Amino acid sequence: MTDDIVASVVRQWRAVNPGLDTGPMELIGRINRCAALLQQAEDAPLRSAGLTRAEFDLLGAVRRTDRELTPGELARETFSSGAAVTKRLRALQERGLVDRRGDERDRRVAHVRLTEEGRALVDRLLPEQLAYERAVLSGLDERSRTELSAGLSELLVQLEGRLGGTRR
Repeated sequence: MTDDIVASVVRQWRAVNPGLDTGPMELIGRINRCAALLQQAEDAPLRSAGLTRAEFDLLGAVRRTDRELTPGELARETFSSGAAVTKRLRALQERGLVDRRGDERDRRVAHVRLTEEGRALVDRLLPEQLAYERAVLSGLDERSRTELSAGLSELLVQLEGRLGGTRR
């Protein structure tokens, strides 16, 4: 098995400072590097539809909950800032993929729903995106994918509990 870039970095640190515990760097460095490479791939099916991952996440949140959501709920569902959600919603609304309706009791609140076009796009793109992601992970056997998923899930639960990123 060939070394990855993180192994090379760790070797360099150990050469300079042999007593250094590089364990955290080995794990977090690999997670960050994988995330960066996955983001660089830019999700080909989404890109071909003219969507970013963040925009698709918003559309997907509305579709999978199968109800109208407020921008605040969308921010929590997608781990995004309110400003980022507002900007993305504006772009999606201009494309005719979402509709916003004001709240009858509180004019400051908006309710977001998918248009028919938005629903059809999500329903068409999700299987394509999942097939793309399956291909990206095809170098790992099922056992490795399952173990990696379980380990990352455990880490995510720990981080959400400690760093306050939990969803409600």
